[in-house]
Amino acid sequence: MLQKTPASPAGNPYLRLLAGPGARAFTAGNLIARLPMGMLSVSAVIMIAGAHDSYALAGAVTATGLAATALVAPWTARLVDRYGQARIAVPATAIATLGSLALLLCVHYDAPVWTLFAAYAATATTPNTGGMSRARWAHMHRGDPATLHTANSFEQAADELCFMLGPVLAATLCGALFPEAGTLTGAVLLMTGILIFAAQRATEPPVAPRTHAASPLRTPGMPALLTAFLATGAVFGALEIVSIAHVGGAILALQAGGSCLAGLLYGALRPAVDIRRRLLLCLTGMTVLMSLPLIAVATTGSLLVLAGSLLVAGAATAPTMVTVMTLVQRLTPQAQLNEGMTLSATALIGGVAVGSAVGGRLVEHSGTVAGYAVPMCAAALALVVAAAGTRRT
Repeated sequence: MLQKTPASPAGNPYLRLLAGPGARAFTAGNLIARLPMGMLSVSAVIMIAGAHDSYALAGAVTATGLAATALVAPWTARLVDRYGQARIAVPATAIATLGSLALLLCVHYDAPVWTLFAAYAATATTPNTGGMSRARWAHMHRGDPATLHTANSFEQAADELCFMLGPVLAATLCGALFPEAGTLTGAVLLMTGILIFAAQRATEPPVAPRTHAASPLRTPGMPALLTAFLATGAVFGALEIVSIAHVGGAILALQAGGSCLAGLLYGALRPAVDIRRRLLLCLTGMTVLMSLPLIAVATTGSLLVLAGSLLVAGAATAPTMVTVMTLVQRLTPQAQLNEGMTLSATALIGGVAVGSAVGGRLVEHSGTVAGYAVPMCAAALALVVAAAGTRRT
């Protein structure tokens, strides 16, 4: 068993966290592998739309990959729990990488349209890199809720950072080099990062004895948490599509930046004694703050005011995500931790798809003001579901 992380001379909790044996090595690999999650879908849209002059086709292909991921990801996570991270993550990533490269070749050589859907669907085997990293922290710091709280906050900030940098890197590569450059770079980074991550065997959680335990979905309180995560995903999906339609995608970096900063600050706080009460407070804050972009657009029309409101609105998202992930970790048996966290990620992905569809439709038919009402309503729905569902656990 790994020893508890020794105290670092520095007072910064994140420096203490990364001072643990093997922590920096597996974190470096995981961050390299995680950066493409903000690159590949943007790169695919740019590449396909450029070759076929159709954003509708590009959106349909990426939506197909999203649906395939929602189906395949929990199965992949179950295999990770059963056989270990290294044994499953490397071949699963290899299949996903080949899917990305196949998509690149199909676009470059003008293959039939159906091949684009088939190739991109193959990327659904990409393992949940963030979930595997969180599982390592949970294994290293069992019985130490303060350090685990810092670790979960660090991971959420890392997610936000990748979603900030990934699209910018993808668009820059595709524009400055060639349309396939973003996909090619993302595939290489994904495979390289997973190989580095999987090589760190000392921090890999041990494989638990095989049992016939029920799915984490049957754990009391888990359905409510996943439904709340679904609604939270709708917040992100709607906010993204409405903001892109209104002023372009670059402004979304402000929302992600606010979330990243809030996540780091949240990790420096002491963990909550009553985690369910903390969740309700976070969701209340997210509901209130998600009203700011709506108010900005409805009352001022100022791009500067909207930018500031998105920066502030992002401050509630990371604490909410960290709190939900902490609850999922507590409710999920250790032997099914990857599966539990991947179910959460799948719910989030599904919510993003729903939010994007609803937000896009409202923007097209009713305008931006109506579109910005969707994130606020989705956050309120998450609050209601969490309040009703967690009361019984």
